[in-house]
Amino acid sequence: MAEVLARETRPWAMRWEEDFQGIPERTRRAAAELIGARPEDISLTPTTSTALTTIAHAMPWRPGDEVVTPLGEFPSNVWPWRALEGHGVAWREVPLWDGQTAGQQAWRSPPPLPDVDPEGRLLSAVGPRTRILAVSWVRFQDGLKLDLARLGEGCRERGIDLVVDGIQGIGTEPMDVSSLPGVGAVACGGHKGLLAPQGQGFLWTSADLRQRLLPVGSWLSVESATDFDRPSTDFDRGWLPDGRCFELGVPNLLGCAALEASLRLLVDTGVEKIAANISGCQAELLRGLEASGRWPREIERLQGLRSRGRMASILSMHHQGQGSAHLAERMENGLEHGIHVSVREGYLRIALHGWHVPADAARLARWLIESW
Repeated sequence: MAEVLARETRPWAMRWEEDFQGIPERTRRAAAELIGARPEDISLTPTTSTALTTIAHAMPWRPGDEVVTPLGEFPSNVWPWRALEGHGVAWREVPLWDGQTAGQQAWRSPPPLPDVDPEGRLLSAVGPRTRILAVSWVRFQDGLKLDLARLGEGCRERGIDLVVDGIQGIGTEPMDVSSLPGVGAVACGGHKGLLAPQGQGFLWTSADLRQRLLPVGSWLSVESATDFDRPSTDFDRGWLPDGRCFELGVPNLLGCAALEASLRLLVDTGVEKIAANISGCQAELLRGLEASGRWPREIERLQGLRSRGRMASILSMHHQGQGSAHLAERMENGLEHGIHVSVREGYLRIALHGWHVPADAARLARWLIESW
């Protein structure tokens, strides 16, 4: 970033092929390698939100169409669809387990149990008006991981496009979009598991979905846009058929430089290795908590979710009736001990990554036992 910034502050030092064109292209290739995609299917987008908004406004909607989402999605996967109401497009939420609540009643919601079947509930809920099923791969508050292969196959059979918010899972959980027929789009910001700064992410779209979407209409989304031997005012051009057709204009070279470095680090390390490390640390944490004899039902629930492949890098402990103030106090107490966790809608959210070791998990367990 420092090297690119030094050139950004001296614009005449920016290199056309190596920087302006080369940095974004290398970032697309690295993103594609991380998720098992082709570089031409990657669009560089500032955030998860802008990627989902791009899909929402590029879809050729008809009045009466609808978008279905799980109940309790992060707002990034709600407002882009709610904004379509003026076009006659409806938005509908589907509870994923018995008794689930959200909104102002979120804190009263029971947590997901190991035998939860969110895919079955979602696929049963879509209907003839549904055009898009939009889901988070890993949910932001309770940490539940959805089965994208099952959802994608179900959507393919029903002629529906599956759109995925991947930010809570990509970088810490292996993803191979080439093995996910039926998934039409995956959006991801760079600042969580990808370890990059905020403000630069990417969007993956399948060729099938992309050819049905409207281009965003930026000056770089057309053929030969950067060929200045051709007059820029020659507007007799076609739209690019690849992911660049959804890029909004001049790229964020500084953000791309950082994101590419992070993506390369993850690819070179191996996300499978990172995921295995996270799983081992989670097991160590739960063993430590289990030995204390406290929270037996909650530990059993979390162990069950892990054993069924329902947990990624986020381990979310339910407040168990303690309330929001109690969790907020625990979070503040953690900061005093060098432990950074977060509180989201009734859960104490513990997110691990590749650099954590079993000793970190043991320290987490001791802190929870002593502070709860």
